Amino acid sequence: MRKYKKWLYVILSFILCLSVVDPISATTISELRDNVKKNQSQLKNAQQKADEAQEAQEGVEEEIDEIDAELVNLITDINLCEEAINDKEEEIYRTQLDYDAAVAEKDEQYASMKIRIQFMYEKGDSSYLHMFFGAGNMGDMVNKAKYVEELYDYDRKLLAEYEDTVKRVQELWNTLEEDKSELETSKTELQEGQAYMEELLAQKKEEYENYSVMLTKAKQEAATYTARIKQETAQIRKLEEEERKRREEEERKRKEEEERRRKEQEAQLADGDSDSEEEPKKQETPKPTSSGGGKGQDIANYACKFIGNPYVAGGTSLTNGADCSGFVMSVYKNFGINLPRSSYSQSTVGKGVSYSDARPGDVIYYGGHVGIYIGNGQIVHASTERTGIKITSATYRNIVTVRRIV
Repeated sequence: MRKYKKWLYVILSFILCLSVVDPISATTISELRDNVKKNQSQLKNAQQKADEAQEAQEGVEEEIDEIDAELVNLITDINLCEEAINDKEEEIYRTQLDYDAAVAEKDEQYASMKIRIQFMYEKGDSSYLHMFFGAGNMGDMVNKAKYVEELYDYDRKLLAEYEDTVKRVQELWNTLEEDKSELETSKTELQEGQAYMEELLAQKKEEYENYSVMLTKAKQEAATYTARIKQETAQIRKLEEEERKRREEEERKRKEEEERRRKEQEAQLADGDSDSEEEPKKQETPKPTSSGGGKGQDIANYACKFIGNPYVAGGTSLTNGADCSGFVMSVYKNFGINLPRSSYSQSTVGKGVSYSDARPGDVIYYGGHVGIYIGNGQIVHASTERTGIKITSATYRNIVTVRRIV
C-alpha cells in the first residue's frame, strides 16, 4: 500500500509539471506583441510623415524669411527713391528760380542795350560825325572812337555771358528732370516688385499653413499609435508579471513537493523498507541562457564596460561623456560600424525586428532616445546627466522600433 502511494505521488507531480505553460496567456502575449509591432510600424510611418512635413514647412519658412528680407529691401529702396525724388524736385525748384532770374536779367540787359543802341543809331550818321568832329584834337577823336568800340564790345560780352548762363541753367534743369524721371521709373519698378513679392509671400504663407495642417495630422496619428503602443506594452508587462508570479508559484510548489517526497523517502528508509526501488531522477531547473551571441553579444559586453561614465549632451566620448546616440555610435564604431549621429537616424538603420525577437547588440529606439539591448530584458544607455551610462529595463519606456545592425 505504501509503495502504491509513492507512485501515485510521482504521477501527480508529473501531471503538475505538465501544467506549467498557460496557452491562453502565452497566446495573448504573442498577439499583443504582434499588435505592438504593427503599431510601431505605423508610428514610424506617421513620424516619417511628420518629419517630411516638418522639413517641408521649415523649407517654406526659410523662403518666407527670404521673401520678407527682400520685401524689407524693396520697401527701403522705395523710401530712398521717394526721398531722392523729393530732393530732385527741390533742386529743380531752385534751378527754376535761378533760370527765371537769369532770364529776367538777360531781358533787362537786352532792353537796356536796345535803348542805348536805338538812341545812338536813331541820330544817324550825323551824331557820329558830330561826336568825332566835335573832338578837340586827334587824340580826343581816337579816344571817343575807342569808347564807342569798347561800349559795343561790352554789350556783346554781357549778352554772351547771360546767354551762357541761361544755357547752363537750362541744361542743368534738363538733367534734373531726367534724373527725376529715372527715379520715378525706378520707384514704379520697385513698387511692381513689391506687389509681386507680397503676392508670392501670401502664396508661401498658404503653403506653410497647408504643411502645418499636414504636420498636425501626422503628429495626431503618431500620438494615437504611441498611445496604443503604451497601452499594449502595459498589458504585456502585466501579463509577463502574472506569468512570472505563476511560474514562481509553480516553482515553489514543485520544490515543496520534492521536499515532501524527500522526507517521505527518508521516512521509508528509516522504517527499514527493504524494497529497493529506483528513485525517479530529480528534475533539474533549466538555467537561463542569454539569447543571441557572436558579434552582437560582443557589442553588448563592450558597451557595459562604460557603465558609470558621464552623460554629456552632444558628446561622443565613451570615457569623458556622451549622449544617448553618441554612446551608441561610438560603441559600434569600435567594431568598425559607422552609424548616423542622431537617435532618429539610428532608428532607420539595419533591419527592424520585434521586441520579442530582440538579441544582444540590437539598438532600441524609444522616440528621441536610443539604447543597446544586452539581453534578459535590459538595455545599457547614456541616460541623463544625473545617472550617466547605466543599465535599465528595456521596457521602461514605450518602444518605437528595434533595429538589428549585426
